[in-house]
Amino acid sequence: MITKHFARSELSCKCGCGQLIVDTQLIGCLEFIRARFMRPVHVTSGNRCKAHNEACDGAKNSQHLYGRAADIYVDGIDLDSIARAAEQAGADGIGIYRKQGFVHIDTRGYEARWEE
Repeated sequence: MITKHFARSELSCKCGCGQLIVDTQLIGCLEFIRARFMRPVHVTSGNRCKAHNEACDGAKNSQHLYGRAADIYVDGIDLDSIARAAEQAGADGIGIYRKQGFVHIDTRGYEARWEE
């Protein structure tokens, strides 16, 4: 476990290579969101190795590569509420992906907002 609520497997690269880089500010944001809704936060994508990032058409300089991003959802909570909680938690990058059903949050060091 990385924290009381997040396991290594949730945040490591999903290709199976085992790469795990995690920014402590990102963990703080995830824990804040979990406490806010008092429900598990599901991470669909955390850290990505370069090969996996390319395979899933991730941005060339994706924050996932550096362990500063997570794509998340919370059962029973709408994406706009998750995005607002992420902003309150101090996330810098917040993207809402309505068709895919997740919110991207990251700790890139400057503010970015988008919706797809």
